Amino acid sequence: MPAIYVTHSRTIGKLAVPLILTNFAYVAIATVDLVMLGTLSALDLAAGGLAIALFNQLRTMGTGLVTATGNLVAGAAGRKDYAAIPKLLNASFIWASVVALVFIVVMGLLETPLVLLGQDPEVAAKTVDYLTIVALGMLPCLWFQSVRHFSVGLKAPGPLLMITLMAVTMTILLNYGLIFGAWGLPALGFIGVAVTTLCVLIFSFIAFIFIALRHPVLGPYIHWKWWETDRESIMATWKMGLPIAATYGSEAGFFTLLMLLVGSLGVHELAAHTVVNQLVYITFMISAGISSAASICISEAYAQQKFLRARELGIAGMWLGTIATAIIAVPYLLVPHWVLFPFMSAEEMQNSSILNLAISLLAIAAFLQVFDAGQNIGLGILRGIGDVKSPLQLSILGYWIIGLPAAWGACYLLDLSIQGVWYGLMLGLAVTALLQLILFLVKASPPKPAPSAALVPEQNI
Repeated sequence: MPAIYVTHSRTIGKLAVPLILTNFAYVAIATVDLVMLGTLSALDLAAGGLAIALFNQLRTMGTGLVTATGNLVAGAAGRKDYAAIPKLLNASFIWASVVALVFIVVMGLLETPLVLLGQDPEVAAKTVDYLTIVALGMLPCLWFQSVRHFSVGLKAPGPLLMITLMAVTMTILLNYGLIFGAWGLPALGFIGVAVTTLCVLIFSFIAFIFIALRHPVLGPYIHWKWWETDRESIMATWKMGLPIAATYGSEAGFFTLLMLLVGSLGVHELAAHTVVNQLVYITFMISAGISSAASICISEAYAQQKFLRARELGIAGMWLGTIATAIIAVPYLLVPHWVLFPFMSAEEMQNSSILNLAISLLAIAAFLQVFDAGQNIGLGILRGIGDVKSPLQLSILGYWIIGLPAAWGACYLLDLSIQGVWYGLMLGLAVTALLQLILFLVKASPPKPAPSAALVPEQNI
């Protein structure tokens, strides 16, 4: 890697590390949940995994809408327009609240659609039981994301590190206590996992806002009168955030629909898919942190008209994501049993059907997650130069026009079953990542200087 990209990689990495740790806080909640669900039964693991995937689908779309806050705040800071920053934060809170309330209603109405989409009725019923409880955490979850992207835009994500450690610890302790009735807590079993997630989401927001209010960089811009904004900030957040939310939703919807396709193949297939998909999701959090950091750095460079630096930062971000995911892929191929062990119960590890399915998917995931990182970082660097519409168009092409038909065809026409679904998934991610990188390299080229007046030939009048 050329020296200039090493330098830019360090710049991105400095901001990305706390973001990655914050992402791990969320993935830790889901991962610990799946580990605990795996101690119950294959049915609980399948239903809980489906519920977590559906919640993440909606959370991801809501997060996409307020992700624009980070880029807008970074641009305002780059222009030294500090008066606009609190207005942008308040606009983010308003949109987060509206979207969360809509999602809460949606989650309570999913049982019949799940059955119509081919899910086992018992799995569908347990999935909605889980979602009905955790839905109440959508409001604090999206409020947390508003504050998070605001802090990233100001390059002050420090409070996120402390929240990460507290959230993970709380998830582990509450999960164990509420599932098995330890420490005087009620033994809620499957439902205990949902209650834990709800408590952690509420706690994370309260802790973050408490710390941010006392932060020397963040505190001056935060106040409780969230309605004090202006039409310009509200519309700017919506105009930039809606395509991002749609792009995130397109990707998450692609994953969710493929999960429903896998669920129609059987409980064992869904259980194996749930475990390996969670591992991919963990790795995805690394590229998500790199993507956000690169995006913010590029937005700041563009606001200062440093176009060559913005291009170099985007390339450096792609290098970082590729190297990180390639390293993580090594144990997937060399020691798959060790990788899967924490996520599967002893009964599932002894079930050759589930274990063999999971190992075969893990081998595919080793390559798939490199492309997943590429498309995620590609989305971020395009957002950094202000392009939020092209990623949506490319995601529709890569995921829905190419990836989904390929997954269905490989599964049923080529009779590759669940492995065919994952091959189609990998193809969709690869096409999207490649097209995003090409588009960034084209659009991020420094603008050509206007021709000098002395060089413009005179025209006869």
